[in-house]
Amino acid sequence: MFTFAVMFVADHKDTIVALSTPPGVGAIAVIRMSGEQAIAIAARVFKGHDLLHAEGNTLHFGVIADGDVLIDEVVIGLFKNPKSYTGEDIVEVSCHGSPFIQQQLLSLFIKGGARMAKPGEFTMRAFLNGKMDLTRAEAVADLIAAQTQASHDIAFKQMRSGYGSALKNLRYELIHFASLLELELDFSEEDVEFAERSHLMHLIEKICRELDALIRSFELGNVIRNGVEAVIAGRPNAGKSTLLNALLNEERAIVSDIAGTTRDTIEAELNIKGVRFRLIDTAGIREAKDEIEKIGVAKTMEKIKSATLLIYVFDVHTMSPEEVRADLDSLVSSGDNMLVIANKIDALGGEERAALFTKVNPDGFISSLQKVNIEKLKDAMFARIVHEDINLEDSVVTNARHLEALRKARATMTEVQESIDNKTSGELTALSIRYALNAIGEITGEVTNEDLLDNIFRKFCIGK
Repeated sequence: MFTFAVMFVADHKDTIVALSTPPGVGAIAVIRMSGEQAIAIAARVFKGHDLLHAEGNTLHFGVIADGDVLIDEVVIGLFKNPKSYTGEDIVEVSCHGSPFIQQQLLSLFIKGGARMAKPGEFTMRAFLNGKMDLTRAEAVADLIAAQTQASHDIAFKQMRSGYGSALKNLRYELIHFASLLELELDFSEEDVEFAERSHLMHLIEKICRELDALIRSFELGNVIRNGVEAVIAGRPNAGKSTLLNALLNEERAIVSDIAGTTRDTIEAELNIKGVRFRLIDTAGIREAKDEIEKIGVAKTMEKIKSATLLIYVFDVHTMSPEEVRADLDSLVSSGDNMLVIANKIDALGGEERAALFTKVNPDGFISSLQKVNIEKLKDAMFARIVHEDINLEDSVVTNARHLEALRKARATMTEVQESIDNKTSGELTALSIRYALNAIGEITGEVTNEDLLDNIFRKFCIGK
């Protein structure tokens, strides 16, 4: 019969403790303890309700003392296994936010038999105890790091359910077919067929559609998680710095009529509909006259090459369509990741605008000084990143590890399809399915190893 292996991190039965709130002075601090001895350790130093006989999901007010020395008045929350975040007994101590009190309580719990938790160890235990799959566990870190509404929504949705559950269900269906294929091998001499090939192909096509959609979603997920590097480029006095200020609605960059005011890059962040854009105002594209200018122009070209989105700005009064075309031809970035913006249109007549459309066809007309069409430009920036065929309401992949595993799983599913199409022996088809199962299992954590888990969870903050 078909089997698959799951490797767990060894010995996670000891009791761990950590500060769950940020270190430093605050009104309240929370210390979390998880493990078989968590309640007993807390009960020995808590003067109040009998914690050993208290019900789970309850709060208890009292005093924690080290012998006769009172440390603090606290509120203790009890969460008993399996109805807790980690699936173990958990004690959460809400104390006053003095760093001295925090350290005293941590030392007291460690003296009582707990040890300091490693980064992410609480969430790792939740994964190991079956409280969440690996995709949901990794979403916890994304939720903590979320800086925009969109990144929060995606991380929260993934933590609550996400695509891990869907993949897990499809994987179980595939396991069923693999079992039937291997059962056929036991009756090879009778030439019987337990696994209906047409049903198997239908399942594989279903899995492939799911994998393809998730792989496509990474383009959006990556920029939502890490932000969009949006470079504003153009010739001197095109109005790049004024545009930066207009987008931010603040005086972030120095603006002057003197050409070449910006000699180095200026960076700022802008949130558009939940997507974080890292705006970069660059030195003008020009022939440098001195070493400082050369450095500034060189930095501009480097930023253009690495940009997720390039906003090319030109002055409609001083630049001819031919000069604009020459600039566009010289730039590395083009097509879907470039917006060509005509600036300083406040004094531009309708006929002049129409003529410019026929020769250059800009993506937008603005006046950064008068803040004309700035909101339309923001909409255009968002539209270039969030394509219509990708919906923020759908499952979105933000994790590069998931993308790599999804691509591997997709490649193995193609091998299974080819194996069935070519009427390959059941043994080889079953082998291909094993590889596919392992690849899908790597995403959800059903197939994993200690090194992978350590690499994932050590990036978490301590206390989570």
